[in-house]
Amino acid sequence: MFAANQFPKHSEAEPFESLNPERGVVEVKGTGDDAWVIAESEQVQRYWQRYRQVLVTNYRDFVLIGEDGNGNRVELESYRLAESEADFWAKAAKPHQFAEEQGDRFLEYLKRVMLYAAPIVTPADVAWFLASIARDAKSRIERHTALPTLTTIRTALEEALGVKFEGEKGDRFFRSTLIQTLFYGVFSAWVLWHKESPNRQDKFDWRTAAYYLRVPMIQALFYQVSDPRKLMALELVEVLDWTGAVLNRVRRGEFFARFEQAQAVQYFYEPFLQAFDPQLRKKLGVWYTLPEIVQYMVARVDTVLREEL
Repeated sequence: MFAANQFPKHSEAEPFESLNPERGVVEVKGTGDDAWVIAESEQVQRYWQRYRQVLVTNYRDFVLIGEDGNGNRVELESYRLAESEADFWAKAAKPHQFAEEQGDRFLEYLKRVMLYAAPIVTPADVAWFLASIARDAKSRIERHTALPTLTTIRTALEEALGVKFEGEKGDRFFRSTLIQTLFYGVFSAWVLWHKESPNRQDKFDWRTAAYYLRVPMIQALFYQVSDPRKLMALELVEVLDWTGAVLNRVRRGEFFARFEQAQAVQYFYEPFLQAFDPQLRKKLGVWYTLPEIVQYMVARVDTVLREEL
């Protein structure tokens, strides 16, 4: 998988000679093979040693093999289109329905794979990655609507927020609220983790997020949704591991140079919600307002209250 800058200018015929593909290679086997067994094979090990990133697939499972921050081989994101070979071919017999079920999530997975070796610098890039993974998490929750765990979390969120999620719209808003709380809580904790020691060299661990959240309401909400037992039941541990890996790939110096670090948490919610659910953002009217404008508005209201009303 070559990047555009690896080709001669104005040409897509062949990349420059002697260059390894910047975004890794793809190893394809038949639908009867086991993708995880292939990923452990000597052949893939040789490919990984040379290219550092290998996407292994049997058409129904996809396993990305890459490297961690220390250069060690590690299994990164995976994706399953079908539970078995027979299931895959049964679904492939109805391609339009299969595409409707898997298309958006699968395309986003492939995009994350192809961008895994790319630098993450801008708020928009971080927002896209987190929102993409968050949508995957939301689809997992939608598969477990009958779980007692989800009912427990729902009740806890209703009590903490003082609201009731009622009807079909309430169900959708609950799932969105749950995912936003979880992912934005992790992001906020990452910002505070960085603020604690901007030049630190260790890696951020999303499991410590609750420790860094100082706002009581946010901390209480995050505790309700981040209980390990609940996360495992909802299949969310894996996607949060991916989220932690994305945040650890961000070039923090360049990222925080884009805005004042103290305002990163507030500022970032707008691009995150735009990437995660643009319709909800529009419905809720979430647009970032500069502090200077807010201060002026508050001062003007204060003056009117005191002097005219």
